[in-house]
Amino acid sequence: MAGTAGTPGTPRVLRAMNDRAALDLLLEHGQLSRTRIGKLTGLSKPTASQLLARLEAAGLVLATGTTEGRPGPNAQLYEVNPTAGYAAGLDVTPQRILAAVADITGRTVGRHELPAPGRRTGTPVVQQVTDALDGAVKAAGLARDDIHRLVIGTPGAFDPTTGRLRYASHLPGWHSPTLLDELAAALPMPFEYENDVNLVALAEQRLGAARDHTDFVLLWNQEGLGAALVLGGRLHRGWTGGAGEVGFLPVPGTPLVRQVTKANSGGYQELAGSQAVPRLARELGIEDIPAGPYTEVAAALVERAATRDDELHRELLRSYATRLATGLASLVSVLDPELVVLSGASLTSGGETLRALVQAELEELAASRPRLVVGDVREHPVLRGALESALATTRDEVFDTSR
Repeated sequence: MAGTAGTPGTPRVLRAMNDRAALDLLLEHGQLSRTRIGKLTGLSKPTASQLLARLEAAGLVLATGTTEGRPGPNAQLYEVNPTAGYAAGLDVTPQRILAAVADITGRTVGRHELPAPGRRTGTPVVQQVTDALDGAVKAAGLARDDIHRLVIGTPGAFDPTTGRLRYASHLPGWHSPTLLDELAAALPMPFEYENDVNLVALAEQRLGAARDHTDFVLLWNQEGLGAALVLGGRLHRGWTGGAGEVGFLPVPGTPLVRQVTKANSGGYQELAGSQAVPRLARELGIEDIPAGPYTEVAAALVERAATRDDELHRELLRSYATRLATGLASLVSVLDPELVVLSGASLTSGGETLRALVQAELEELAASRPRLVVGDVREHPVLRGALESALATTRDEVFDTSR
């Protein structure tokens, strides 16, 4: 007996599955011909033609040109219509909010930076968010209502049981228990929030060094030291959203830090965080330490140490690698991940040289021996992860042709 419309196996659902498969192929490959789509999906030429006609009529694909330079007649090429949907992402730090809008293909079409939010400006958080978003929307030549979904990335995490931001006392103004309700009232589109390091892991999983990996740890070292845990292909956030807050981890080699959330620091942060790198350089007798914010100083020192061939800088990199591996050993001993991705400027600036040193140290300190790699997503990885997260949901909604 034939099933009802919309149930698994019915023509409508099968068409929708084929439609989504074709759209995903177009996102992955760019322009494709009808024949190529048919081969990649296993559909017959008539079925592929009907599919493309249906998607073109729905405004989801565009006929963009023809193949040239090949034997035989030129073939019509198709691509995903970039204007079929838009998503937005925000990367929030104590220094600024960086906002961007991407079309449904993933191309960034508008970006805006709102500097120095928080108590120094006296601007309420909700206005900061809407101002940053509006700046990116305007830069994209769009209106707020054109945005299907927004993802906001912050340090720490919003506790799902209380709705309050935890583990980020350094982010002024973001700790009101009513903040999420206020944002929902002010924003015309659905929004989600996510920990910033989790978003970096998502960017690496979708676009970078962790592609095709379902179990990995991402270690982030920039403004703070943190980790993201991807287990079975999914982010593990923990009961209060605090999974991966490894900066608070007690480790050998540093005094025990108590009241870690009030101090906004912990043993691993003190031992191997970005602020420890210039301190270690001074202890070793390195004199030409650059001036500037500690995150930039740390990245510059690590990069220099990875390229210079003198004993002081070699020792700086070796000591830093040992400190990093000390905390990583606890993580890999508990989680036994397949892969560890090193990300954040204080890690990526050391390149392959630092990675190899941390790998060697970790193999001395832990029984589990995951492969270490340097992250590939370097330009605004938190923002890129926010956009990828927002785009995933937007595509599911826009590309659903079964409705």
